[in-house]
Amino acid sequence: MTTPKRTYSFQLALSEADITDYFTLRQQIFCEEQGLFEQHDRDLIDERSYPIVAIAHEPNQPGRVVGVVRIYEQAPRLWYGGRLGVHPDFRRGWRIGKGLIQKAVTTANTWGCDRFLATVQLQNVRFFTRLHWDSLEEIDILERPHHLMQADLDYYPPSDQQRPALPIGLVA
Repeated sequence: MTTPKRTYSFQLALSEADITDYFTLRQQIFCEEQGLFEQHDRDLIDERSYPIVAIAHEPNQPGRVVGVVRIYEQAPRLWYGGRLGVHPDFRRGWRIGKGLIQKAVTTANTWGCDRFLATVQLQNVRFFTRLHWDSLEEIDILERPHHLMQADLDYYPPSDQQRPALPIGLVA
């Protein structure tokens, strides 16, 4: 008997349930697993960011959020991505991370992005490089090595994603 292939969708988190699951997964990854933050990883950027989720479509767990990333406009036409994370049970193969990055950059590109940046943890720099990102400089964030990286926007063409008003209540 063969195991059915997992399928995923990548979308803006607009429902209350998706936003709750988005923050829960971020807390699990960045606080509990990586120990970067003590109780939560929420910050003022969440007030102006657009959360994106990866949804697993499985018979026993339909609609489960298994990956997260946020995008935000730092200055006119300058966008950042951040807090990219994938549930530990779904990290094999990088498929979800790749899908989240694709959705994040193409969405920002659709909304008028001229430059898309992210601070990437050192262990993920090679993965991003394979996805058409360039390292601009090495930096430390929370006493851990990162790279400031820039996406090649030609590789991430605009999509048809409409830009909604920000979800209400992102920061508690």
